Amino acid sequence: MIRRSLICLITLGLVACATQPKSPPSPPQANALPQTTPRASPPAGAAPEAVAAPPLDLTPVPFEVARANFVRDTASKYGLDPLQIEATLAKAQFNDAIVAAMSRPAEQVKPWNEYRPMFISQARIDGGRAFLATHREELMRVQARTGVPAEIIVAIIGVETSYGKNVGKYRALDALYTLAFRYPRSGDPAMLEREVRRELYFRGELGQLFALGREENLDITTLIGSYAGAMGMGQFMPSSYRQFAVDGDGDGKRNLFTDYNDLFSSIANYFVKKGGWVRDGVVVVPATLRPGAEELNPTDLTPSYTLADLAARGYQPAAPVPAGATATPITLDGSAGKQYWLGFQNYYAITRYNGSKMYAMAVYQLSQAIAGKELPPA
Repeated sequence: MIRRSLICLITLGLVACATQPKSPPSPPQANALPQTTPRASPPAGAAPEAVAAPPLDLTPVPFEVARANFVRDTASKYGLDPLQIEATLAKAQFNDAIVAAMSRPAEQVKPWNEYRPMFISQARIDGGRAFLATHREELMRVQARTGVPAEIIVAIIGVETSYGKNVGKYRALDALYTLAFRYPRSGDPAMLEREVRRELYFRGELGQLFALGREENLDITTLIGSYAGAMGMGQFMPSSYRQFAVDGDGDGKRNLFTDYNDLFSSIANYFVKKGGWVRDGVVVVPATLRPGAEELNPTDLTPSYTLADLAARGYQPAAPVPAGATATPITLDGSAGKQYWLGFQNYYAITRYNGSKMYAMAVYQLSQAIAGKELPPA
């Protein structure tokens, strides 16, 4: 789960990445990094928490030193054999295609009426309905247990991987190794700290991959995922896999690659534990804005406005909403002009999977279409 401008889905990156080239020689230096391994950042694709980050030492560290520090710190943190870590890293390859994918200039953010058709088409709706029909029994068990509707779970899988058809083509080990030690640099001094933090994030995820392999008895040299290292039909980063994946069928394993019970249960668990999903709660409703009132466009999508606050600012829900609920105002550029919406806690929960307001709306509206409901115009 997972990164990009738009804030883009891992799915967009899957088809855009080139095939793996021959591994280039190791660089003489790792990119500018401190010599300690920090705590992992939030999963890619999920919006990072708004906390002040401590300053970083941006002094370049030789690649061999950074790699040795990684082995030492990962072995210590997760109780792993450093010789086994070394043996696995010897099989990892730097992949220039991954660097190129991460280096692509940010795409211009599309308006909603152009964004929605990328993820909501008749083919994707039909595919979602067929997928739900095939797995209805397992999905309904998860819905009853967690409160997360079956169609929401299916929509996530549809948007992320086209119902499992596009799970990625890169070895997760190569993707994370590349981004952990060769995260691309723009050359812009103003971007350096962000680029260093991103590299540290992926270095942490590489360590998490080793821990995941030990915990789930996985050969991490065989795991396939996106160019950012997200894996399985739900595109979980290693840290999210370790924290939120659950054994949905009681077989003692957490298999997000081929076990649908585990997959559905884990996506629902992510929504509940990470996003605070509310059983039977409202996701989003259309709204009106009083003429002349100032449009609100918060970057923090936490539902922090009371209905009274919103009414005072000119917003009125155009559908029933629970008394006492809090919401966040959403503005979308539709084909007929501005669209105004109010997003509630369950809308916020979807943004924990990917921080884009349009991503969350696309997932929700796809879920509604899968459930047979008529969609509003884009």
